[in-house]
Amino acid sequence: MEALKHFSPLGIIALPGCEKLAKQVNAYLVAWRADRQTRQAGYVEDSYLLPVELNRYGGGEAKAILPKTVRGYDLYIMLDVCNYSLEYEMNGRMNPMSPDEHYMNLKRVISACTGKPTRINVIMPFLYESRQHRRTARESLDCAMMLQELQAMGVDNLLTFDAHDPRISNAVPLMGFENLPTSYQFVKTMINMNIHENFDKDNVLIISPDEGAVERAIYFANILGVNVSIFYKRRDYTRIVNGRNPIVAHEYLGEDLTGKTAIVVDDMIASGDSIIDVGRQLKSRGAKKVIACASFGLFTSGMDRFDKAVEEGVIDNVLTTNLIYQSPETLERDYYTSVDMSEYLASVVDTLNHNTSLERYITPSEKITSKLKMT
Repeated sequence: MEALKHFSPLGIIALPGCEKLAKQVNAYLVAWRADRQTRQAGYVEDSYLLPVELNRYGGGEAKAILPKTVRGYDLYIMLDVCNYSLEYEMNGRMNPMSPDEHYMNLKRVISACTGKPTRINVIMPFLYESRQHRRTARESLDCAMMLQELQAMGVDNLLTFDAHDPRISNAVPLMGFENLPTSYQFVKTMINMNIHENFDKDNVLIISPDEGAVERAIYFANILGVNVSIFYKRRDYTRIVNGRNPIVAHEYLGEDLTGKTAIVVDDMIASGDSIIDVGRQLKSRGAKKVIACASFGLFTSGMDRFDKAVEEGVIDNVLTTNLIYQSPETLERDYYTSVDMSEYLASVVDTLNHNTSLERYITPSEKITSKLKMT
C-alpha cells in the first residue's frame, strides 16, 4: 500500500543537549518508513537527522553553521531548554548552559536556515519561560515574547508538552501551537509497572497539588473513571520571597483517602518541596500509596530530599518523562521511573509531516480506555 503523500522531505535538527531524544525519534521514523511502499523521493532514508555546528568564541559569543542545505525540507528543530549538564568556555572559565542560552541557539539555527525550508517546526518539550506566562505586577512576559519572536522569525509550528498554562498560545493566534499531553504514556507506564491492580473509585484517587493543575487532574480522573481531589496553596500575601508570595500551607479539599492510592498529577517537579508536602499530608489522611506523576522532573535541589521522603514513607513512586534531561543521579533511584515519550513524539512528527490531523494525539482518551480494558 502506498504511503500518504508527505508534505516535504523530512529533516530533524537536534540542538546540543537534545541529541539522545532526537536519535530515539529518528530510529522509529527510519524503521516505520522502511516498511512503507512509496515512490516519493526522499521519503525512505537511513537517517532524517541533519548536521548542525554551534561554535563558540573564547569571549562567549557563538554562531550556528548548517553544513548541509535545508532548502525544501519540512524541518523539525528539537531542543531541551532544561539541560543544565552542558558547559561552554568563556574567558577561560566553564559556564553551565542556561535556558536562555539554549533558546539563543534555537534562534541561531533558524537564522542560519535563511528562510530556505518549506516549513519550520520547533519541538520544545518544556516551553521556555512557561512559568512567566502572565503579568501580575510590573514584570516581564517572557513566554509570550518568545512565541512572538519565533513567529516573526518564520516558525510555522511549535510543539510542546503539558504547557504550564496553554492559554499562552493566545499570544500567537496565527502560528501553529500544539500542546501535546503525556497522559496516555503515564497510564501505560503505571499499568506496565503493576502499580495498582484496579483503577476504580474505591481504590484510586487523582490529586491536583494546586489550583493550576486542576484541569489536568480532572482529565486524568475522567479517563480513568475515578474521582479527583485538590490542594490549594495558602500564601502569605504580606511578604515577597524570590519574586512571589511564599506558601504557608497546602490545604486539602476532597474525599476520604483511607486505604486508597493517591496519584498526584502535575506538569513539573522543581525543588520537590510542594510535592513532598502534599505527599506527607496525603499519608497523614490515610492514603495507602502516593504516586507522583509529573511531565517534567527538574529536581533543582537534587534527589536527597526525595530519598528521605521515600524512606519516611511519604512518597512511594516518582514518574517523570524523558522529554528533558535526566541526570544519572535521578535514573539510579529505585523509586524513580522514566516515562518514555520517544515513540509518541515520532508518531507526531510522522503525522505532521504527512500534513494530517494531530487530533488523536491531542485527545488520547480512546487509547487510554483501550489500554485499561486490556488490564
